[in-house]
This record gives sequence, C-alpha cells and structure tokens, in this order.
Amino acid sequence: MDIYISIVRFFEMGGDVIYLIALTMFLMWMLMFERAWYFLREHRGVIRDAVEAWESRDERRSWSARAVRERLISETTAQIRGSMPIILTCITLCPLLGLLGTVTGMIQVFDAMATQGGNARSMAAGVSAATIPTMSGMIASLSGIMGSTFLRRRIDTESELLEDHLTLDH
Repeated sequence: MDIYISIVRFFEMGGDVIYLIALTMFLMWMLMFERAWYFLREHRGVIRDAVEAWESRDERRSWSARAVRERLISETTAQIRGSMPIILTCITLCPLLGLLGTVTGMIQVFDAMATQGGNARSMAAGVSAATIPTMSGMIASLSGIMGSTFLRRRIDTESELLEDHLTLDH
C-alpha cells in the first residue's frame, strides 16, 4: 500500500505530463514485448515460409528470380521489423514530453512568483513539477534504448540470415 501511495504522490508532484510519459512508456514496452513474443513464437514460421517459397522455384538465376528474391526479403524483413519504428518514436518522444513538463512546471513557478511575490514554498511545487517530468522522460527513454538495442541487433541479424538463406546458386 505504501508503494501505491508513493506512486500517486509522484504523479501528483510531476503534473499532468507524467501521465503522458507513463502512457508512452507503457506503449513502448508493450510493443517491445510484442517483438520479443514474435521472435519466440512466430519468427521461425515466417522464415520457413519465405525459404520454402524461394526453394520451390525451379530457377533462381534470372532477373525475375532476383526480383522475387528481393520481394521475399523485403516482405519478410518488414515482418521482422514490425513495430520497431513506433518503438523508436516512443523513445524519442519521452524526453520531449519531459521537456514539456519542465516548461509547464516553470510556468507554474512564474505564476507563483507573479501572484505571491516570490514565496519559496509556492515556487517549490512548480520547481518539483518542472524537474520530475524531465527525469521521468529521460528514464523512460533510457529504458527504451536498452530494450530497443537488443531488438535492433536481433532484427539486423535475422535480416542478414534471411538473405543468406535465399541463395542464388540453383
């Protein structure tokens, strides 16, 4: 119960932008888990289907065969990449949302200064609302960078292996 109260207090201190950062981070991690699930459960079947489609061709040296190979590689690589562009967008968006929280918090500080004449207690809430979203956005982005680095390596490796499996030698 103490953890719940701490989380609620953190969200209240950070302002409304914290909810956007949390939603963006949740979306980012759900998409990363979806990609991990894809590699665990579906990837072998996708590669097997592409290799079978290529191996079922009688000839593989003509211009049209190369075009079919490129199409297979392109379509399969798109399946391998999946939601990676959205994940990278979320990673980029998190610190920008943190910056938005900083700006809105600073507006609160200036408003408190204008209305209450520099009362330190009233300005502290605005400073807190300015720094917490910045920290949250950076932490969300850093966590996404770590997860996406693993996924990018896997995507690159699997794309290269696919090209190696679709040989032109027959």
